[in-house]
Amino acid sequence: MKDSNKIKSVITCDMEGRVETFNKGAEQIFGYSSDEVIGKMRVSNFSPGNVVLSHVATWLKTASKEGEYKSETTFVHKDGSLIPANIKITPNFKTIDGNKIQVGYCGQTTIINNKSPEETMPPNPWWFKLLSGLVITRLPFLSATWIPVILASVWSYNGGITPPSPFNWLLFSIVFAGASFLHLSANTFNDYFDWKSGADKLNNDYFLQYSGGSRAIELGLISESGLFRLGSIFTFLAVLCGLIIMLISPDKIIGLLIYGLIGSAGGLFYTAPPFRFSSRKGLGELSIGLLFGPIMTMGVVYALTGIHSLEAFYIGIPLGLLTTAILWVNQFPDTPSDIASGKIHLVATLGTKNARWGYLALLVSSFLTIYFLFSNGVLPSGSLIMMYSIPLGIYLTKKVFDDFEKRELATTCANTIYFHMLAGILLIIGISFF
Repeated sequence: MKDSNKIKSVITCDMEGRVETFNKGAEQIFGYSSDEVIGKMRVSNFSPGNVVLSHVATWLKTASKEGEYKSETTFVHKDGSLIPANIKITPNFKTIDGNKIQVGYCGQTTIINNKSPEETMPPNPWWFKLLSGLVITRLPFLSATWIPVILASVWSYNGGITPPSPFNWLLFSIVFAGASFLHLSANTFNDYFDWKSGADKLNNDYFLQYSGGSRAIELGLISESGLFRLGSIFTFLAVLCGLIIMLISPDKIIGLLIYGLIGSAGGLFYTAPPFRFSSRKGLGELSIGLLFGPIMTMGVVYALTGIHSLEAFYIGIPLGLLTTAILWVNQFPDTPSDIASGKIHLVATLGTKNARWGYLALLVSSFLTIYFLFSNGVLPSGSLIMMYSIPLGIYLTKKVFDDFEKRELATTCANTIYFHMLAGILLIIGISFF
């Protein structure tokens, strides 16, 4: 590029990283026109995924705190080539009602001609590969599987369904692994099909793990085909666990096939065509509530005992409702891009303001179900220990009502996962020891 050291890119963005201005220098350096970028892309699109995950948040925090941040880094051109550059980041402010409030950032970039992109690439921290794996697989969400699997196992053993013998830890471990692989398969296939449908590509809000899928393809951590292969590998591992259980207990073959097919089909077609349950005004929420609640607890009890138990189905309902609450609150920031791509779930149908009441209803229904199951002898009195998590549920509901249109809602998205874990762990403890 002729006289490239004299060209300066100036890009401004809002607090979400969405591009607001893109000067001629930016067009020359990055290869995009302003029409392609403004309001349609985030500044993260110009950096390699490893830089975004490992460094950008720290750079922005430093700029906000100290007034600016300067560094050498490597950017990505529209054609995929790498650009060695100097970057200066400063915060942008606006006076609102007499208060000076930060509303975004300004990034100034110049090309470094005497260094290679490899020389200016910020080093990856030791934890980068681990974080990449967590992002691609969305591993933190696996608590939605682990809690009901453990609950069903504890309940069956303490409830007298399991034959009076030592707990079969080997069988439990295989069931636990199989359920986990099935969930990982659903996570990766859902990301793949949401990306293919355009739902995640259109999402410009909350550059976090709780919105717009994992962002793994967007960040360049894995390719489309690689994500599909990974989902297929997880499916194969889940099937392998099922085959091992069948070898251990040949009398369970038909039942395991039924539960396995329901679980795998439900996870796959949540976003995959032709069904795309997530796009059908309630079918997505219903399928998640069933698959990560009563169907899972009933299936686990069958895998461990060979008994189809309606009570095992019932005990999964409270956790299924809380898992649906996780999905529900994560749909708030996704709603505009989901509507644009034809993914019309219940939050999109109701609108985020009205959907706040849905979050409250899910939490209230979960606790009412626990009390109902206790009152009818399905759960022991110890299960009521779960009620100690109600104060956190009240707090989270208030945050949803207050922040449903704010970026702070991302914290509530994360905390709803922890709430599910806390309530589930209390329920497991109550059944185990009281």
